[in-house]
Amino acid sequence: MDIGGFQKNSLIDFPGTIACVLFTRGCNFTCPYCHNPELAARTAGPCGSGSSGLNQLNLNRSESTDQKKIFEFLDKRKGMIEGIVITGGEPTLQADLTDFIQTVRQMGYKVKLDTNGTAPRIIDALFDLGLLDYLAMDIKTDIDHYPMVMKNPGHLDRVMESISLIMAKAPAYEFRTTCAKPFVTPDIMKNIGRMIRGAASYVLQPCSRNVNLLDPNFAAVDDHFLNADDMAALKSAVLPFVENTRIR
Repeated sequence: MDIGGFQKNSLIDFPGTIACVLFTRGCNFTCPYCHNPELAARTAGPCGSGSSGLNQLNLNRSESTDQKKIFEFLDKRKGMIEGIVITGGEPTLQADLTDFIQTVRQMGYKVKLDTNGTAPRIIDALFDLGLLDYLAMDIKTDIDHYPMVMKNPGHLDRVMESISLIMAKAPAYEFRTTCAKPFVTPDIMKNIGRMIRGAASYVLQPCSRNVNLLDPNFAAVDDHFLNADDMAALKSAVLPFVENTRIR
């Protein structure tokens, strides 16, 4: 695992679970508003949960040492932490993701995976192995606009496959969208609603400009960022398709 950071505890990243958060490096998307640019810019591999990354372990060592330190941490925190969130970057780009999760599960921890949905075969295998307790998939925009953020627009079919797969097989899940123009508008939101019609949970979160972004110039344009009324309009646009839609 190419590990970029580790947050020792979180009460918000894994619903109903006290968790730690592991950040992997590398992303196959180029979302200009990404809040984890130091992770996304690495060639090794959705923009992640946006977690604060506070209270991180020192991981400026070899890859094997990094994983060893995390396993040691988890071993000491049994009974105090219930689960781990694996986010990024895009975790499914990590070749040893399944092995890592299997080790964590053997230690008795729940696992939540954050993904952009471009690796449905990996997601399907993790479901079949019973290795995931919760999955969160980022929906970036509607089908027509996805090429704006994808390094390989040919992978759009994988995104749609993952949506269907998650709705059919995930033990618990949410779809979520970081809301910023021009990637999200009320009309685009209606199209997203059609993409995930009948989903169990959909979360909208406004894009913040008060953090480091992958594209610093994106933060300079006021029109990219949405206020409370804008967010309410987006929610109203998608409610006919996904009843359990909320703003985080």
